[in-house]
Amino acid sequence: MTGSGPRHDPAPGRVREVALVFLRLGVVAFGGPAAHIAMMREELVRRRGWVSDERFVDLMGATNLIPGPNSTELAIHLGHERARWRGLVLAGVLFILPAALIVTGLAWLYVEHGDTPAFDGVLYGVVPVVVAIIVWALVPLVRTVVRSAFLAVLLVAGLAAYLLGVNELVVLFGGAAVAVLVHVLVRLRGTHGVALAALPVFADPSAGQLATLFATMLKIGAVLYGSGYVLLAFLEGDFVDRLGWITHDQLLDAISVGQVTPGPVFTTATFVGYLVAGLPGAFLATVGIFLPSFVFVGLLTRLAGWLRSRDWTSALLDGLNATALALMAGVSWTLGRDALVDGWTVALFAMTLVLLWRTRLNSGWYVAAGAVAGILVHTTG
Repeated sequence: MTGSGPRHDPAPGRVREVALVFLRLGVVAFGGPAAHIAMMREELVRRRGWVSDERFVDLMGATNLIPGPNSTELAIHLGHERARWRGLVLAGVLFILPAALIVTGLAWLYVEHGDTPAFDGVLYGVVPVVVAIIVWALVPLVRTVVRSAFLAVLLVAGLAAYLLGVNELVVLFGGAAVAVLVHVLVRLRGTHGVALAALPVFADPSAGQLATLFATMLKIGAVLYGSGYVLLAFLEGDFVDRLGWITHDQLLDAISVGQVTPGPVFTTATFVGYLVAGLPGAFLATVGIFLPSFVFVGLLTRLAGWLRSRDWTSALLDGLNATALALMAGVSWTLGRDALVDGWTVALFAMTLVLLWRTRLNSGWYVAAGAVAGILVHTTG
C-alpha cells in the first residue's frame, strides 16, 4: 500500500488516525532518529500496513536528500501518504509537540532550580527495549533494500566506515555516489561492451531579540544535515560564539535534555529558546527550527516516486537506502554496547525481541514497560 486514499479530501477517520498515531509516537519515541524510524516501521508498515517496506525505505532515503531532522521529516511524509496535506501537518506537529512540551518543562526546572530530574532509571530500562526495536526493524528493511550482492557490499562498507568514525554524511552520500557511479559504468559497459540564574537571558525580550532568535533557528533548520553533533556545532556557533546568549556548558545541558527525552532531538532548540527568552523563546525556537522540514517535505512529496522511476536516480536511491540502513545498524550497535551492561538489560532486550516476534502490540507498550522495569531495578538495586 502507498497511501491510496482520496487525493484532496481524505476521510476524517484517516486524519484522526494520523493524529493519534503520531501523538503517541511523539510520547514514546526515545532513542534518537534510528529508534524513531524503527518504531514508525513497526507501527505503520507491520501493524497498520499504511505503506509497504519498499515505499517506506524510499521515503526514508528521500528525506536524506534534504536538510533537517530526518526522522521528523519521515513522520511528516508518512502523514502525507496516509491523509494528504492535513496528514502532513498533523503528523509533524503532533510528533514534535510532546517533546517540545517536555523539554520546555525541563528548561523551566533548569532555569528555576539549576538542574533537571535524573533520567538514569528510565533510560536504563528503555534503551535496551529501543535497541531491540531497531534490530527487529532492520531485518525486514535489509531484505527489502539489499536486492543484489553489490548493495550488500555497500551496506557492509557503510557500516564499517561508520564504526571506524567516518562522518555519517560522508557515509550516506558516498554510498549514493558509488551506487550512481557503478550504475553509469554498467550502462557504459553495456553500451560499448553549567546552570543559569533564576531568570532567562532576556527576562523581557524585545521584538528584535525574538526576531533574531526565530531567524537564527529558521536558518539552522533550513541548512542543517546530520546528527545531534552537527546541531551542537551550529547552535554553538550562533548562540555561544556569535550572539553570546548562552554558555557552552548550558548548550551541553540543552543537548543532553534533547537526547534523553522522547521525540526529535531537535527539541534541543526548544530548551535553548527557553533559556534565552522564556516561553515565547521556546515557542519561536521550536517553530523556527522545524518549519523548514514541513516546507521541504511538502516539496518532496512527489520526489520519491520520481526518483524511483528513472534508472540513475533509482540507483542513487538504492545507495542512499543501503547506507542509511548501515547507519541505523551502526547506531544500534553503539547503543547496544552502551546499554546492554548486565543481566537485567540483556533480559529486557531479549524479551522485547521475543514479543516483537510473537505479537503485534504497539511498540509504545514495550517502551513503557521498559521504563517501569528500569525505574524498579534502579531504585531497588
